[in-house]
Amino acid sequence: MENKKKKCSSKKHSEIDAVIYCQECKLFLFNKCLNFHSQCHENHTLYNLDKDINEIFIDICKYEYHFDKLEFYCKRHNQLCCLACICKIMKEGYNQNKDCKVCDMKDIENEKKVN
Repeated sequence: MENKKKKCSSKKHSEIDAVIYCQECKLFLFNKCLNFHSQCHENHTLYNLDKDINEIFIDICKYEYHFDKLEFYCKRHNQLCCLACICKIMKEGYNQNKDCKVCDMKDIENEKKVN
């Protein structure tokens, strides 16, 4: 992912630099939007964008800006992927990925512990 500033996801504030990213909503927010969001969603996971953005998204899929948590593993490609990646793999027209062997990361962790 690039290190350039992310803009607020709100169409009304799309020119304003975001300060927070909400994991559940997949939204970038600036202060005014953050205040409204926090009133509606008290328990969402928020990331402060003042930190190094690469550190923040270390366990988040960066492919085509999916911003989903990396929860799956493709044995064929030896790569972690998110739910959005899985949907793309399974979607019609993506036959190049029909041989992918996707499993839950927890299964891989357990498999590695056994071996």
